[in-house]
Amino acid sequence: MKPISVWKQELSGGVHADRLASLYCCAPDQTPAQAARYEAVLDGLEKTFGSHDAAGLYSAPGRTEIGGNHTDHQHGRVLAGSVNIDMIAAAGPNSLNQLRVQSEGYDLCVIDLNDLTARKEEENTSAAILRGECAAFAQRGASLSGLDVYISSNVPKGSGVSSSAAFEVLVGVILNDCFMTEKVSPIAIAQIGQWAENVYFGKPCGLMDQMASSVGNIITIDFADPAHPDVEPVAVDFSKAGLALCILDSGADHADLTDEYAAIPNECRAVAAVCGGEVLRDVPFETFIAKLPECRKACGDRAVLRAFHIYADNQRVAEQVTALRNGDFDTFLRLVNESGVSSWDYLQNVIPAGYKEHQEVAVTIAAAKHLLGGRGAVRVHGGGFAGTAQAFVPLDELESFKAGMEAILGAGRCHVLSIRPEGGAVL
Repeated sequence: MKPISVWKQELSGGVHADRLASLYCCAPDQTPAQAARYEAVLDGLEKTFGSHDAAGLYSAPGRTEIGGNHTDHQHGRVLAGSVNIDMIAAAGPNSLNQLRVQSEGYDLCVIDLNDLTARKEEENTSAAILRGECAAFAQRGASLSGLDVYISSNVPKGSGVSSSAAFEVLVGVILNDCFMTEKVSPIAIAQIGQWAENVYFGKPCGLMDQMASSVGNIITIDFADPAHPDVEPVAVDFSKAGLALCILDSGADHADLTDEYAAIPNECRAVAAVCGGEVLRDVPFETFIAKLPECRKACGDRAVLRAFHIYADNQRVAEQVTALRNGDFDTFLRLVNESGVSSWDYLQNVIPAGYKEHQEVAVTIAAAKHLLGGRGAVRVHGGGFAGTAQAFVPLDELESFKAGMEAILGAGRCHVLSIRPEGGAVL
């Protein structure tokens, strides 16, 4: 931490331009707007909570899932990356023994650090995440004390770029920096976020979103041992391959679709149980096929189809990683398209059950495929049902593709992103 006046002088003077250029995938002379964002959260900290002698600045990026749709909760493989939009914060100490968090556009959230027990009435709230993460860090030896945090974000909520994971990682980075003598790893920060979401927030999420935001860059993760996931970097520059990464906001919010998301891991675990395992990674595909009649009878056909998707997409991730490392982008794009078809047909996470008039993600994918005309690739992105689709667009078509999608979806709904080389960050 350093005095706020010093931070502002450094930010306005370009002292942090190289660092910001790395985080936001731009040239140093293009960073004044990012510096202004950090100055604004410093202003927000003092306007909301009063003056502070010192403060720290922090960032956690949104993420994009590149391969492995819903494979993480079955202890499978994923391919993911952090992107150059993020959630940032200024944090400074208070003497109240409270964690006070003000996110722009939301109510003030206050956690008593003397009471970190999970509360049923806090489920599905930010307070649950904050209390859970504080509890997890306390268990790891953190000497927690009062802290004020002011947060601003340009990660669209409900957009499939995982604003929730960015929030969890941001809080983890702050707590780690402020209160841990022996710092925990980015992987541990991701695991703490997932634990808080599972146990305190009440959502049975996997670990992929938090891991991609926390670790950064493009990584492939094998969750065969979820307590010790195998994380490997995958060096790739899509722009050098003539591709732009686009996230397409369908306009549908997934806030009310928790039951739809929960059904996927629950049904897959039910199939695994029939086959003698806890998750599908425990069950050889041949065993699943041999037990197919029993699985259909016990779990239903939708669960069986979802299991077919998990097995195939898990294998596709390994093939995608090989293709990217070999510079074989034609094979990579084919696999992205195959994953998208499998998610729609087998995983069935494009259209929520029973929806007729509102099928925003399906229309987004159909429109993107039409505009791409057989080039590039498009697939449902992240959890599905609402939120976003992902497209890899040839650079020579990017301008017309973006204009065409925004004519259909609305201005600002085609986000052209870059892979950020760093995850959760202390400025």
